[in-house]
Amino acid sequence: MDDPDVWRWIWLVLAVVAGLGEMATTGFFLVPFSIGAVAAAVLAFLGVGVAWQFLTFALVSVAVFAALRPLAHRLDRSIPPAQGVGAKRLVGMQGVVLEEIPPGDFGMIRVGAEQWRAESIDGHPIPAGSTVTVRDVRGTRARVEPSS
Repeated sequence: MDDPDVWRWIWLVLAVVAGLGEMATTGFFLVPFSIGAVAAAVLAFLGVGVAWQFLTFALVSVAVFAALRPLAHRLDRSIPPAQGVGAKRLVGMQGVVLEEIPPGDFGMIRVGAEQWRAESIDGHPIPAGSTVTVRDVRGTRARVEPSS
């Protein structure tokens, strides 16, 4: 496998595969390897030995990886945290009590266009018409507290 003609194509295929893989992922993890493979392919087309190609691939990949880490971290910090999924999206939202929530029992609330069974977090009654804040969702019921 020391044939330079073979390594030209191996490096090019590696560059393309890593580039395509980066498009399917996030975080700039495969880009350095793609760039390193391109650098090694250039050397292969110039007829440089396979050992130098590997060394170039490794050095260029490490250098590009080190250069892109600060950018990746900055981009990660700029993306807002993911909102809740499913029923957890209700946490922090306000609703209106439709049926009184008695102590230790369930009532009904409306959050947006949805109606939910609800219980008081602190066990105190919450009268109908009150505004509440959803603090947790367990199964099919919301755990709420009166809004201030």
